[in-house]
Amino acid sequence: MAVVWDVLKDALDSRAKAKGTDTLDVLDTGGGSGNFAVLVAGLGHRVTVVDPSPNALFALERRVAEAGVADRVHGVQGDVHGLFDVVERGGYDAVLCHGVLEYVDDPAEGVRNAAEALRPSGALSLLAAGLGGAVLARALAGHFSEARQALSDPAGRWGEGDPVPRRFTAEQLTDLVSAAGVEVGAVHGVRVFADLVPGALVDAEPGALDALLQLEAAAAELPAFQSVATQLHVLGEKRR
Repeated sequence: MAVVWDVLKDALDSRAKAKGTDTLDVLDTGGGSGNFAVLVAGLGHRVTVVDPSPNALFALERRVAEAGVADRVHGVQGDVHGLFDVVERGGYDAVLCHGVLEYVDDPAEGVRNAAEALRPSGALSLLAAGLGGAVLARALAGHFSEARQALSDPAGRWGEGDPVPRRFTAEQLTDLVSAAGVEVGAVHGVRVFADLVPGALVDAEPGALDALLQLEAAAAELPAFQSVATQLHVLGEKRR
């Protein structure tokens, strides 16, 4: 997730500079146990995490306490469809919607709600499962029929045993973002190579992990590699 974090951190820094403040209000929908919330709070921002799982929110509470940022992170039970039952509409400088759209009944509504939670010129960070990465992974594993099924399935699923309910292309995600009144600023492919390279190769060669991370960063913004990424990241700014 280094690519996503680098992009997100730059966006938060730019937003804080534009507002002339050191502290932003950030909403993390589906934030779970706080992978990003802890990092964002570590920059000095206030973070509200919305997640449907009580267990995840309990883990979040423990995690932020251990990281020393409990005073800047607040967890609340809910989901992106009922978002405004638990948080303020138009109350946030940035909204993270990571790993959510794959699982919701209506992705378009989910993106609209995330956008409506933003203040004007606020930043939207959207991360979702990529179709191309799943097709490539199934093909390389020798499951050619499943790879073809994923290509033709409207949800991008390779079969009944597929644990991911829905996958997206970059065009589908950017269309959802644009339709929600958010201007797309950048698209990045995430885990283009990491899920395809055998772990033994990375572990055996000194410096291989750093080299892999550098390769991921170099390929992230190239459309040819985005099309085969395991995940896709879209960064946008809400129109005034």
